[in-house]
Amino acid sequence: MKKVLIITYYWPPSGGAGVQRWLKFTKYLHEFGWEPIVLTVDENKASYGLRDKTLEEEIPNDIRIIKTKTFELYSLYKFISGKKEIPHSGFANESKPDIFQKLFRAIRGNLFIPDPRKGWNKFAFKAAGKIIKKENIQIVITTSPPHSTQILGLRLKKKFNVSWIADIRDPWTDIYFYKEMYRMAFARNRDKYFEKKVLRNADKIIVVGDFLKKMFIKKDQIKNTEKIFVLPNGFDLDDFQASSTISQNEFIITYTGTISDNYDINAFINAFGLFLKNKPEHKIKIRFVGQISDNLIQVFKNKNLEKFIEIVNYVEHSESVEYVRESTLLLLAIPKIEGNEGIITGKIFEYLASKKPIIGIGPINGDAAKIISDCNAGKMFDYKTQKEIVEQLNNYYHDWEKGLNINSTNDNFKKFSRRNLTQKLIQIIEN
Repeated sequence: MKKVLIITYYWPPSGGAGVQRWLKFTKYLHEFGWEPIVLTVDENKASYGLRDKTLEEEIPNDIRIIKTKTFELYSLYKFISGKKEIPHSGFANESKPDIFQKLFRAIRGNLFIPDPRKGWNKFAFKAAGKIIKKENIQIVITTSPPHSTQILGLRLKKKFNVSWIADIRDPWTDIYFYKEMYRMAFARNRDKYFEKKVLRNADKIIVVGDFLKKMFIKKDQIKNTEKIFVLPNGFDLDDFQASSTISQNEFIITYTGTISDNYDINAFINAFGLFLKNKPEHKIKIRFVGQISDNLIQVFKNKNLEKFIEIVNYVEHSESVEYVRESTLLLLAIPKIEGNEGIITGKIFEYLASKKPIIGIGPINGDAAKIISDCNAGKMFDYKTQKEIVEQLNNYYHDWEKGLNINSTNDNFKKFSRRNLTQKLIQIIEN
């Protein structure tokens, strides 16, 4: 089999969409004649914001995984602060940062460029060199965030002359929480320098959406635009083999994942309040599965809607899928920030796979809105829309009350299956 070295900081038992992306690719690569070798960090040394041990069960038995030591800034953070949880998901778990947290962000933003996980690079570079020589590796894939992993790819290309593919899942210097790290001019310039070097020197670049591709091209840092490819996240059909069920006793609207202060769903909350009129209250609820902002909970309280929400703390991926499958409707929210047209949350693809209708709140001309429309899977509403959301909720409720099938997804969603996406990855690698 042809071999490819995949270098990723996030790997089971780490949780999150970034982990699932390359875990699933490695699952199907063998099927198409490629042997993936994974280089990652020792989970006992790593700083993971989320952990999901169930993902370890999905690691292919015949895959080779090499783990290394690391030096972690976040270990010092937990020691000094006394906190068990580190900042993650764009500071989503820090609604109102205290003085210590602001100071730490400034230290992180100005002394650890491009990010605090750069302490892994020294160990990973040494291990990668040994693998490349021993296995005669010709192709190396680095995936980020953390973007420091891309600098590792840059060094490996320079020293070993390998073909290097940079998989960049999120914006780099344009990420929405960039300003929250209080970077000074020298730090911003240094970070932009690294970004430019990576974009210009990678043999191929993979991004998750059209907007991110256009963003990088617009920076004029990629001279050959044909080397950048869009390969979205997706869903694994194996996770949805059991048929979805709809409770006839409860009308359940579910949101999974993180929802922080950057997510403006006030219009939806107002619409939900209007939707409740003349309906049996005990039959309707909104379920949030994951990290939810304290301020958002307060909004529900202020509108006397607290009794209609159920909050389930972070659960492992398999359990999250179950919550999705047993829902009536699914709520999708895109942060109200600059450049949000390009945000495609990983959950959207599993929402599609469940075939449950989606009510989205976000840019109606964004990549996520286009996916929902193309798959006939629901509708994206603008942040200020209210009346139309009420109408949509009422229509779904009346059909549900009659026992009608309200699933509307067409077959277009199947192109986002992990197996199909792996075929596209192979085409990128081989061409």
